[in-house]
Amino acid sequence: MARNQVQFQKGLGMAQFMALYGTEELCHEALVKMRWPDGFVCPKCAKRRYSFCAPKKLFQCSSCHRQTSVRAGTVFQKSRTPLTKWFLAMHLLTGSKNDISGLELARQIDVKWDTAWLIKQKLMEVMLQRNAIYKLSGDIQIDDAYQGSEKAGKRGRGAANKLPFVAAVATRDGRPIYMQLRCLPGFTKDAIKTYARANIAPGSRVLSDGLNCFKGIVAAGVAHVIKITGGGRPKDPDFKWINTGLGNVQSAIKSTLRSCDARHTPRYLAAFEWRYNRRFELAKNLERLARVAMMIEPQPRSTLAAIRLKSADLTG
Repeated sequence: MARNQVQFQKGLGMAQFMALYGTEELCHEALVKMRWPDGFVCPKCAKRRYSFCAPKKLFQCSSCHRQTSVRAGTVFQKSRTPLTKWFLAMHLLTGSKNDISGLELARQIDVKWDTAWLIKQKLMEVMLQRNAIYKLSGDIQIDDAYQGSEKAGKRGRGAANKLPFVAAVATRDGRPIYMQLRCLPGFTKDAIKTYARANIAPGSRVLSDGLNCFKGIVAAGVAHVIKITGGGRPKDPDFKWINTGLGNVQSAIKSTLRSCDARHTPRYLAAFEWRYNRRFELAKNLERLARVAMMIEPQPRSTLAAIRLKSADLTG
């Protein structure tokens, strides 16, 4: 039986990682090239002439004398953690199929748990914001799911202490290509309509089971095919890839993280989605994440700790 080339690809090995990002100077140089590929540009006056203070790693504009660092205005802003540890965290978070717990990340990059947690949340926020710009297209399988507390009580749809989210997989030639995991305020027609308008491209064809809320897909102007499957997770072969995807999501969270706070669930789901959709070229994933991190505004702890359960956050 032929091996799956995606699963058996080489990726970015630790030796190669150390050669590229093993020192603070290498990491700083990499970020400078990502932020200013054509040379330094002053964020205040847009002039290019500058001087550089090596001990403090500060660029000073020769025109307006504004001082700035490569971290300023990015996710890395005000962080006292060395860039080598940031880059190692990005490598560990993007280089494998499953997630990595905050405690394990703290051990691997040699920081306190609180620092590792904050670094991970910031990087997952980068993934979340990047995911939001893409839409699925073509043939799409979709299903409802829940993530959250395992407290005793009602299970499945309508269960308490669980955060509802929709999972969708776009296929091509019968194979899964891209996945979306989007939290919703609830499984209603309006919520699905809002989700579909924001996340599914016109001209797509969406396959779902008979859950009534999925009628919102048609209301969003997207072709919708309903296949009645009975209660529980659909066993029909037409839902193969969405079932496989949801199984992998649950395995990644329950087996690796055990559980996650509902306030941060959208980011944990976004991290899985980000890795899944970039599984074809693992060696490039660290650089991809670093480049986007340079484009995202600073994310202070107060922002990351806030509850992300507003409809604008959950469907866009």
